[in-house]
Amino acid sequence: MKQIRLNGKSYTKLSEIDPSENKEVVSFLKEWFDPNEYVIGRTSGSTGKPKEIRLLKKDMLASARITNAFFEIGQETNMLLCLSPSYIAGKMMIVRALTAQANLWVTPPSSSPLSHFSGAIDFAAMVPMQVDTTLSTPETAKRLNRIRHVIIGGAATSPLLHKKLQYISSRCFGTYGMTETVSHVALRYLNGPQASDPYFAIGQVRFATDDRDCLVIHTPHLHTGTFTTNDIVRLIDERHFEWLGRHDNVINSGGIKLFPETLEQKLAPYIAQRFFITSQPDDYLGEKAVLVIEDAPWDKKRCTALKKQIKQLLPPYEVPKNILFQNPFRETYSGKVIRKL
Repeated sequence: MKQIRLNGKSYTKLSEIDPSENKEVVSFLKEWFDPNEYVIGRTSGSTGKPKEIRLLKKDMLASARITNAFFEIGQETNMLLCLSPSYIAGKMMIVRALTAQANLWVTPPSSSPLSHFSGAIDFAAMVPMQVDTTLSTPETAKRLNRIRHVIIGGAATSPLLHKKLQYISSRCFGTYGMTETVSHVALRYLNGPQASDPYFAIGQVRFATDDRDCLVIHTPHLHTGTFTTNDIVRLIDERHFEWLGRHDNVINSGGIKLFPETLEQKLAPYIAQRFFITSQPDDYLGEKAVLVIEDAPWDKKRCTALKKQIKQLLPPYEVPKNILFQNPFRETYSGKVIRKL
């Protein structure tokens, strides 16, 4: 076994690590150093029950090297693992640390990981909920500000969180990737002078689109060289794209394609409850966009006020034709909202 540095201590044998302190980490390390060429991962469960998938160790190493090179992760780097190693994001933090011989600090996965940790960190990976919760209290917000680089993935970054990120000193990056691509293949700057919507490729990754305008990913560092996604994008060039939404969710309303996720980003600052945009059949338009809010039905006055606000915000063809209510929302196994009526 290669040396691994956990919580400030160096180990050369798995038996030296206290499994009660880092049970999931030790479990992954045992799998990593066994004779098999792969480890077992789980998909995110975005569209149903999470599925098991074999992840080649050589692919994980190749992915780790690309990220380590971009963020200049080396032996002097302090990394924070605050995600579960059951999923690809947590597994890859461990592999990056192993590959770079970096020091990996482990804190139990929680909505506020920096409540349990106050050390100096150079690189951390979090989901948006963790970042949002961390910024909600002065002490943990101060600790987040001391982290040099934070990659944020697993779910969309809300407009409100994006606004909050502009006031912290940590360099924050949104990630694009999936279990099948062995973590992220693209990043975007969420704050700082380079903040922008487009994602950019890392390593030798290249992008194209298919006849649906869905993203095709070319990954020469992985044994599977090409991945076709269901993500509709605006391709800028072979290294940059802007994400528009899922092909599964596109609404064709009177011949105009509406991207629910893009509309939701625009409406998010004005609706406090969880909500989503979906479609209903329409005799004239074919499909019409409708807004679904997680709440008990509102009275007419409140609905009228929101409709007026939306009409001021969106062009006429993007305005949802109805406001509906569903309480509570149905969710997938991984906690993502099922965007169907």
